Amino acid sequence: MPNLPELAYNADGLVPCIVQDADTREVLMMAWMSAESLSLTLERGETVFWSRSRQELWHKGATSGNVQKVVELRYDCDADTLLALVRPAGPACHTGARSCFFRPIGADG
Repeated sequence: MPNLPELAYNADGLVPCIVQDADTREVLMMAWMSAESLSLTLERGETVFWSRSRQELWHKGATSGNVQKVVELRYDCDADTLLALVRPAGPACHTGARSCFFRPIGADG
């Protein structure tokens, strides 16, 4: 197992992970990681998350082919949020959108 930083996991043993395109810096998605999924991400070089709805590990793109190759992983100053800089092989969103953040809020949205 890789040497992992002391992260502040929530009561469910999870930490949020923001996924950002390493080249464009576009925010693609947010998902949850457990210590195990973080370890697997580091070992495989592709994002692995914890699916709260399915209660299981989720290797992003395992069925769709839209894997996310990890360029770099960072954690914030409070050690309670991760940032994954990736090179995506396809859309990040299950809707087929490039990013999960495509719905604006506001008068014009």
